[in-house]
Amino acid sequence: MPTSEEAQLPTSPFAKHRGVISLGQSDIDCYVLDTGERVLAMRALVRSLTGVDGSDLESYIGAQSLRPYLDSKEIIDAAIDFHIPGTQFLGKGIKAESFLDVCGAYVSALDDGASLTQRQVQVATRASILLAACAKLGLIALIDEATGYQYERAEDALQLKLRAYIADELRDWEKTFPDSLWEEFGRLTRWQGPLHSRPKWWGKLVMELIYDALDPDVAHTLKTTKPKPRHGQNYHQWLTENIGLRALNDHLYQVIGIAKTCDTMTELREKVALHYGRQPVQLTLNLPQPRRQ
Repeated sequence: MPTSEEAQLPTSPFAKHRGVISLGQSDIDCYVLDTGERVLAMRALVRSLTGVDGSDLESYIGAQSLRPYLDSKEIIDAAIDFHIPGTQFLGKGIKAESFLDVCGAYVSALDDGASLTQRQVQVATRASILLAACAKLGLIALIDEATGYQYERAEDALQLKLRAYIADELRDWEKTFPDSLWEEFGRLTRWQGPLHSRPKWWGKLVMELIYDALDPDVAHTLKTTKPKPRHGQNYHQWLTENIGLRALNDHLYQVIGIAKTCDTMTELREKVALHYGRQPVQLTLNLPQPRRQ
């Protein structure tokens, strides 16, 4: 059974995000649909190209002189009718890529000296201005910014990354952290005891130098959604084998290499932070200082 919130949503496709972008001297309504398609309002698009308020794009792109440069039927067939929440109206949109193809066709026809009417030359001039205002990839970014979709897009990208790095189930324990890492930690912290009974506060160093430096988002998710490390259950067991564990393994040996160039743990923390573009964490630890000669 759909929830009450789902029942209130219009039929797909519908405008999930809405905004206005300024290209040249034109303001164009743009939308991101629930399907993820970025579209420009047909009426505003025609107005930006022709200076006339209307939605009859086909009459402007179906001319014989444009056929070598553009498949007008493909453009029109790809137009999307979509619902606009809060209204009873249907919007009609052209995909962002199609809009740029239309502009490019007019400009190419003009550059090639095609047989254009005076009106078509005017449209081609407007098209060249619009193309100068945005590149193909730039238009996608402009629409996302105008509609606020970049925030949702970033969240989607974050979720994809976390799914790539972090497994749904705990893997069986296997030795992942090499002894050489603990040897360097022992040397830099002046630890006198055996490495197999290393101090628990090294866990904070592992979180900062290994997990946070590897990827702060992954580290935050591990700390906030997974059980705290204990005997037989560690954060690295939650990493996926194909991506997360491989990235961790490469990172471990990079940190070990950096550690070998350091004389104190403070120096290692500073070098790791600089190397990975991080800020050293304020640890509530009394790290041993180098002995004075």
